[in-house]
Amino acid sequence: MGNDIHDIKAQLWKTADHLRANSPLSSHEYSEPVLGLLFLRYATARLEVVEAEFAEQQASSSRRRQREPSPDDFHARGVMWIPPEARFDALLNLPEGDNLGKAINDAMRTIEAENRDLAGVLPRNYTKLDDDTLTELLRLLNPLDSVEGDFFGKVYEYFLEKFALQEGRGGGEFFTPTSIVKLIVEIIEPFHGRLLDPASGTAGMAVQSAKFVEAHQRSATEISIYGQEKTEGNLRLSKMNLAIHGLSGDIRQANTYYEDLHKSVGRFDFVMANPPFNVDGVDKDRIANDPRFRWGLPNTDNANYLWIEIFAAALSERGRAGCVMANSAADARHSEQAIRQKLLEDHLVDVIVAVGPNFFYSVTLPVTLWFLDRAKADTDRAHKVLFVDARHLYRQIDRAHRDWTDPQIEFLANITRLHRGEAPEHARDSTDLMDEHFPEGEYRDVPGLCAVATLDEIEAHGWSLNPGRYVGVADGEPEDFEFAERLEELNEELEALTAQAHGLETVIAENVATLIEGTA
Repeated sequence: MGNDIHDIKAQLWKTADHLRANSPLSSHEYSEPVLGLLFLRYATARLEVVEAEFAEQQASSSRRRQREPSPDDFHARGVMWIPPEARFDALLNLPEGDNLGKAINDAMRTIEAENRDLAGVLPRNYTKLDDDTLTELLRLLNPLDSVEGDFFGKVYEYFLEKFALQEGRGGGEFFTPTSIVKLIVEIIEPFHGRLLDPASGTAGMAVQSAKFVEAHQRSATEISIYGQEKTEGNLRLSKMNLAIHGLSGDIRQANTYYEDLHKSVGRFDFVMANPPFNVDGVDKDRIANDPRFRWGLPNTDNANYLWIEIFAAALSERGRAGCVMANSAADARHSEQAIRQKLLEDHLVDVIVAVGPNFFYSVTLPVTLWFLDRAKADTDRAHKVLFVDARHLYRQIDRAHRDWTDPQIEFLANITRLHRGEAPEHARDSTDLMDEHFPEGEYRDVPGLCAVATLDEIEAHGWSLNPGRYVGVADGEPEDFEFAERLEELNEELEALTAQAHGLETVIAENVATLIEGTA
């Protein structure tokens, strides 16, 4: 299969995708058993390494009698204990004719029983796949015995991303593109403390935060991970994702609009999320007295500003938040504008980044990244907001999808660092971009890229947080951005109305069915 991780990932996906195409399951249904087996392969490989270390220690010991290491000994080394009959190689070597699907289900139950953090997490739908498919998956995963660095984590993330791409619109419900997450992490800098993701998906935000901490020569144990996720399947994927990266966290199943299981108000040093956009039907009577919404409840049937308030309310005295938001929220009028004004006057809004189209699998529309900072009120940035227009900065992956390279991510984060008076970073080759736009090594407004606006200027623009209104255009660039932005907003509004119409169709159909039953 080769030793290059890119070749391995590509070969794994090619075979897994071929198997999925010949199975009766959807991509999302198929993703859990595939990722579950990848998880088991990783866990078995780590266990075998530690077993070998224990054996070597015993062999070199002068004592004649040594006790066998217990499950607690493995847990103390950050490794899951797996009984021999539930390990990957035991399943691979089952005699032909055994019920492989049942054997894997039993192995998953055994692992959960031995590792309480995984209770109810691992997939147990393997009997839906035929034995030939399962045998091929086990054979394919068997050579992956490397546990060096983040090898398995990278493969796991790759599979999550590919499954999200295959799911299309539904994929955005559980996976946020890695480059978006990396930029959010780089800007809020979650070095230590409590981190909350109230729309956890597959816990990608938490994983990237841990990587960021480790990349800066610190321990990921300095951050404590919390989260809420509405969908049970996503919750299981998130816990597997944490475990395969050697992390743990308190992520619970909940509807965040109505439930605040972590008692979040004022408690978290960092908040990160990619919430669902333009959700309607939230029962505002149920949240009327919720302290998370102290800036007011929007009159419109749209939950975007409920999410923004959830993020803001959770911040501790020096807390920072970074979230993905629909473009329309930046210019929303009436009650939403009043909430936005209050957030600005409370000096919470720190940075707004415009992201171009085709970054997400769920929507082709551009989005906006919002960054909040409670500590900003005590700085000379209190009455200012940094706007960054990153719509013209991207790497084209294929015809329909884009991302940012690591140098581009570092460059965008460095704009924020310069604005805060911090030293820029150059670990990921952003030097050329920095020299081009900030040759003096200090922050400056760059037409078409970034600008700092005062609250007075923002008030003059109707409290708009649309970067295009402040950044302008680069020299020689046609001034058609306002038309393009308005077209994007109208398209986004059309999508929201279409989704609402589908919901009404369902309600009408249910009502008609009830009436028919009542007159039958």
